[in-house]
Amino acid sequence: MSEPRVIHVDIQGQRYAIKSELDPKYVGDIAAFVDEKMSRVGRELASVDTTRLAVLAALNIADELYRARQDTSGATTRLLARAADIERIVDAALDTPEAPVAGTRAAR
Repeated sequence: MSEPRVIHVDIQGQRYAIKSELDPKYVGDIAAFVDEKMSRVGRELASVDTTRLAVLAALNIADELYRARQDTSGATTRLLARAADIERIVDAALDTPEAPVAGTRAAR
């Protein structure tokens, strides 16, 4: 890993110094994502309390994370079930007496 560096980002007009080993562009992209979430929440609220905006934006981001994890988990479950089905089919095929394969001496 690289040496930690200070990366400056702006969120809701406030400048933050982030100490990170991550790519500065990535940190900037994350900050822009959070800033956009807070802006969206702010457009829906009459209040401009930044703490309230931050908490509601965090809840929205957490909701997206949980939904993404559920989608991934569901896909993994489906893939594992399909793999088990294929394994059963292959096992059943291997357990049956071997039929001569066309083009082999046994088939002639």
